[in-house]
Amino acid sequence: MSSTEKHTQECYRLWRIRRTVLQMLQDRGYTVLNEELNMPVDEFYEKMATTPSEPKTPINRTRLMYMGSKRANPEDVIMVYFPEEEKIGLKEIKNLYVSMQQSNAKRAILVLRPSQRHSTTKTISSQAMNAIDALEAKKYIIEPFKEDELLVNITHHELVPQHVPLSEEDKVNLLQKYKLRDAQLPRMKRNDPVARYFGMKRGQVCKIIRPSETAGRYVTYRLVV
Repeated sequence: MSSTEKHTQECYRLWRIRRTVLQMLQDRGYTVLNEELNMPVDEFYEKMATTPSEPKTPINRTRLMYMGSKRANPEDVIMVYFPEEEKIGLKEIKNLYVSMQQSNAKRAILVLRPSQRHSTTKTISSQAMNAIDALEAKKYIIEPFKEDELLVNITHHELVPQHVPLSEEDKVNLLQKYKLRDAQLPRMKRNDPVARYFGMKRGQVCKIIRPSETAGRYVTYRLVV
């Protein structure tokens, strides 16, 4: 049986989405196993399908979950969660929070499932978003991403220049070197797609490297607000 006959459109979609998420974790400095990052779609189906022995069975989203730790700090743990529910409410956020506590994870990527019934239906309630804001005050970060936002790795697009988030030490050295205050830097919104990709927080500085025909490369810096 060929791959085309065996896999569903959902399988290819989730395979691409999970691969982008793992690339994102790796770019943030988390350890990602090569066998997970480079998993072929056939193997993905065998591991994630509800009934792999049968063709075109649904993907079991709970099997898509992934946990990784920072290479520089193994105690810094992140969780990737693919909920089965199409609508995320307060209950689902509470359950995710409990899972994060049990796993010693202070950060989670929440991949929102699109509604199959109404394209305009909100996939996450205002109560859930309020809960996410409240948890951030407790140093538990939950980052919601729509599936469509993860189909393609935006940092791999030819029109997106290289972005390098600076450490706090590098930020201090930059400001001292040019005798600047951070408020004097050009700004970049926290909800900018690239800022979200890297999980950047307010006050962080991002180095942006663009090709230049004259100088070889052109470097700018932006403050996340």
